[in-house]
Amino acid sequence: MLLGTSGSSTNQLTNPASVTLNKNADTLYIADTDNHRIVAVTLATTVPTVVAGGGAFPMAQLTSPADVYFDSSTNSLYIANSGAHTIVRWVIGASSWTLIAGTPGYSQPTPLSLNNPQGLTFDSAGNMYVSDTGYHRIQFFSAGNTTGKTIVGTTSTTGTGSSFLNSPRSVVLDSQFNIYVSDTSNYRIQKFQRI
Repeated sequence: MLLGTSGSSTNQLTNPASVTLNKNADTLYIADTDNHRIVAVTLATTVPTVVAGGGAFPMAQLTSPADVYFDSSTNSLYIANSGAHTIVRWVIGASSWTLIAGTPGYSQPTPLSLNNPQGLTFDSAGNMYVSDTGYHRIQFFSAGNTTGKTIVGTTSTTGTGSSFLNSPRSVVLDSQFNIYVSDTSNYRIQKFQRI
């Protein structure tokens, strides 16, 4: 069981930011942001285990993971590795990640870069949508492509108009592929019609 106190032992969390569920295995995956890891909890036993991050080598480390998405088709976790400005994929049981999007470390705002990504989701075709918080935009990555396209917001520009975002965090899709964004620093939720 996870304790209600901050800490770094296996049964403690520090600033957990998001969760995702593997329904087939009744396992909850938690982005334990300030411990730089992903923790799994099997619902039947509530015994936590570290399944990603915390390694000694760069490819085994995470930096402030902000969001985690479980993909059943590949048995993988997609992680918004916000402190490294990347999205990575970590196959369950593996000891390291694969870079999916972004350039590790800080970079200028380009279609290949991200700045403090806080959220991600996928559509049924395998396309990825990333809440690129530091650049105030939602980036669209077609399946298998590492070059993003800004589909919501204006890169590196904030505003209060309906076409602007200010530090967006969470992003989700409905069954019609409409996009919902938590426009955090504008204190609102925005809906955008499908692209």
